[in-house]
Amino acid sequence: MTGAALTWQLLRDLEPSEFETAGDGWHEVSGRADSDRVKTDRVMTAGLRETQQGEAANGALARLERLSRNFQYIHTEAGLIRTALNGLAAELAVPRKQLLEALEDARSLKFTVHEDGSVSYPAAVGETLLGEEEAPAGTARGSGRLPLEAPGPNERPGLPAGRFLPNPHAAKAQGIADGIARAVRSAVEIDGRYATALGKLGAARGLDVTEATMDDVFRDTAVVRTTAGTYLGHGIPWDRTPAERKEWWDALTEEQRQDYLEVAPDLVGNLDGVPAVARDEANRNHLPVLISDLEQRGGEAARTKLDALRELRDKLNEPTKVPMYLLGIGDEGNGRAIVAYGNPDTSRNVSTYVPGLGTKLDKDFVDDTLKRGMDTAKGARKFDASSAAIVWLGYDAPQHVDVMGKGDAEKGAPAYNSFMRGLEATNESEDPHLTAIGHSYGSLTVGTAAQRVGGIPGADDIILLGSPGTGVGKAADLGVGKEHVFVGAADNDPVTKLPAKQQSVLAAPALVPGGPLLTYVAGDIADRRDDDLYFGKDPASAAYGARRFEVDDGPRPIRDLGGFDAHSQYFTPEKDDVSARNIALIVSGNSEEIKTEEWR
Repeated sequence: MTGAALTWQLLRDLEPSEFETAGDGWHEVSGRADSDRVKTDRVMTAGLRETQQGEAANGALARLERLSRNFQYIHTEAGLIRTALNGLAAELAVPRKQLLEALEDARSLKFTVHEDGSVSYPAAVGETLLGEEEAPAGTARGSGRLPLEAPGPNERPGLPAGRFLPNPHAAKAQGIADGIARAVRSAVEIDGRYATALGKLGAARGLDVTEATMDDVFRDTAVVRTTAGTYLGHGIPWDRTPAERKEWWDALTEEQRQDYLEVAPDLVGNLDGVPAVARDEANRNHLPVLISDLEQRGGEAARTKLDALRELRDKLNEPTKVPMYLLGIGDEGNGRAIVAYGNPDTSRNVSTYVPGLGTKLDKDFVDDTLKRGMDTAKGARKFDASSAAIVWLGYDAPQHVDVMGKGDAEKGAPAYNSFMRGLEATNESEDPHLTAIGHSYGSLTVGTAAQRVGGIPGADDIILLGSPGTGVGKAADLGVGKEHVFVGAADNDPVTKLPAKQQSVLAAPALVPGGPLLTYVAGDIADRRDDDLYFGKDPASAAYGARRFEVDDGPRPIRDLGGFDAHSQYFTPEKDDVSARNIALIVSGNSEEIKTEEWR
């Protein structure tokens, strides 16, 4: 079809399944090209590298790499054509259905639909003050306007001048004519949009796919994403539970899944309920798009995220003993990133760690915060190989002590619970062991999540590290039983000494950016005989009732010039092997073996 030539007769006779059949053919081409690429890389290229050396071998490798690139290009472009054709079929089905309903209404009323889409209706006889009168027959022409404009006082269809008897068929005919016009108009818009997108999917002449050609794939994907985004987005059960989304994903064909993963990865990469392997593939596909978008922006915040994403991309491409899965990515707020070490769907033990004060998507997050997830996974696997650890930056943590309030935790808690509910839905173990970990301000986020109706979904244990309070008065209020709440609090950690708000008169001079040492002193003096912290009862206190485990005291903030060092080493075996080991034991389901410590 071509936009301007599309008529209601063509739309009526259209079979959307023909586009789907064509899409299936392109899907076969795409799959075959991908299979050939894999064979080229894993069999031919790998075998040649292992067995041959010299100039001839290098020349052969260069040709094989070119062949692999060609197969990759065919795979991607054929897949984009498939997606476009499927989207065209799905979108055209809607106006076609509207048209068929309008034509059926005309048939049942014995109206005549003309070639130009106008609708003729018969005369009607009725009683007026002057006796029996006839309202003449007429023809209604559709406007196709949305919404329809109300007729003026002299434009009532079927009402001749000077008479007061309207033809009862006129309004029905007008409705049918307008429905036909709207359906055709919508189909013309859809047809034109997809025709433009498909027209841009073309390769340059020649047998070699150059780097410039591969760059063009990126633009082609963006075109199809823009065109088919509505079609793909409408299929997602946004308002359903993660378990229901998992059912939806499982019911999709492999072809449909590839449409989301390759063309619209941003729609499913952060969708709780989609399995980890699929989320990882989607987010790795979306990562170059985010990087490209940030490269076009200005400002320090964009540069900070851009540097972090580039480094994260490099880290994802490095071989690691514990495989990485990118479960979420985004540039909203201070940045978003959810990274798993180990597959959380196939592991029996899974921990999800919420970082806190000062955390954002920057170089420190990639270098230091992610290392905590890796250390947790490696430590837990020593006690149970079926263990995975997740770093969850799915919210905006406060960046300075002086701006800490409960608002960020209250916003982050629903997102955290949704993610945990998604883990419940996708984990393949009969009885998975899930651990929620909150460090620093993240412990308040975890505590806030635990207070929501139903608590933290699936959580068996909760670990609180370097906590300034959790917003609750006792461990029993966190919903997992106080014997399953574990606390690590270093004696030299300033954040675990932040004074309660009622002591703010003493602490006020210290609560400024860059003033942790004064904050530490003020809290220690003001709260010497009390057990209240900035966000409630001290989790390491007897009144709170959690299980406090042994950690290294860490360097003292003033005498040893340690600053926040004691606050940052709980996960790090090189600095605090006792704490790291205790965390690993809890995460792996062996909490009975931890070394405990007396309450404060």
